[in-house]
Amino acid sequence: MSQVRAFLAIDLDDDLKPKIHKVIKQFKQTDANIKYVELNNLHLTLKFFGDIDTEGLSVLEEKIANAVSEFDQFKIKIKGCGAFPNNSHIKVMWIGIDEDLLIRQLHDKLDGEFSKLGFDKDRKFSTHLTIGRMKSAKNKNQVKSIIEELKDIEIGEMIVDKISLKKSTLTPSGPIYEDLKVFEL
Repeated sequence: MSQVRAFLAIDLDDDLKPKIHKVIKQFKQTDANIKYVELNNLHLTLKFFGDIDTEGLSVLEEKIANAVSEFDQFKIKIKGCGAFPNNSHIKVMWIGIDEDLLIRQLHDKLDGEFSKLGFDKDRKFSTHLTIGRMKSAKNKNQVKSIIEELKDIEIGEMIVDKISLKKSTLTPSGPIYEDLKVFEL
């Protein structure tokens, strides 16, 4: 039985990527040990499935289609910078989403459908764009300082008019994402 590593995501508009690239460049100046997300891979994860059987994809796609049929396209504002788990213990650096009520409602609807298929419900969903992962504490204070400086940065707005079921292929040079199916809102 063949499997695919899959997740459900909202892709970032291309016109917002230059501003995020500037943010990443600020972090790169610290020479901290950070693995950055490629600009063309930036996305908001709605659900990470992990390895799933390809035979089950059609059932998953049906659940997604049913859930998104209840939603119209909506606007989101990309704003703020922070870290998980927190600014003192940085593992993941992110760009935030302001006014994320509709994304949360979409996520909760989808998560409810996926739980019917046996997937665990997300314990703590957080709308964010991961921009990098800190691999060591090297220059952590400089990174922390930039996060503080950018905590209210305004990146821009975009219309969410589709979500994508994606395949993730892990390679030594980083993940390669491929759309399996796109669902219009």
